[in-house]
Amino acid sequence: MKELLGLLAVWSIGLSGLALVFGVFLIRREKRVWHHRTMLLATSLAALFLVFYLTKWGLYGTTAYGGPEAWRGAYYFILVTHTLLAALNGPLALYVIWRALRGEFALHKRWAKVLVPIWLYVALTGWVIYLVLKRYGVESGGVAF
Repeated sequence: MKELLGLLAVWSIGLSGLALVFGVFLIRREKRVWHHRTMLLATSLAALFLVFYLTKWGLYGTTAYGGPEAWRGAYYFILVTHTLLAALNGPLALYVIWRALRGEFALHKRWAKVLVPIWLYVALTGWVIYLVLKRYGVESGGVAF
């Protein structure tokens, strides 16, 4: 079950990033209805990621890095920046969606230009962290709560 939750989490965040890129592509071609639908799909997939990740974390705890010492600094840099930006990503995404729903497209567009790179960084580094821990992860030995 732990492995399945991890796979569901990493695939959902990865697919959310792809949907995000496609949504940007659509709005640049003035396909507003499909942009709207695709961005809601991206948001839903990101929300699913959160459910899968928090369920896995709550049931099985964390996995520690056990890889080469020479890579430790790079791994923790990626992990810390990923975590901080992921925490920012959720509220920022809700703000951008709110501005779009209110028809405030100038603010929506301005903040979306900030959100998109953050979201893509979080999605990409989520995969990197998953793959590193899949190869070099050491079980924490406890439940998180």
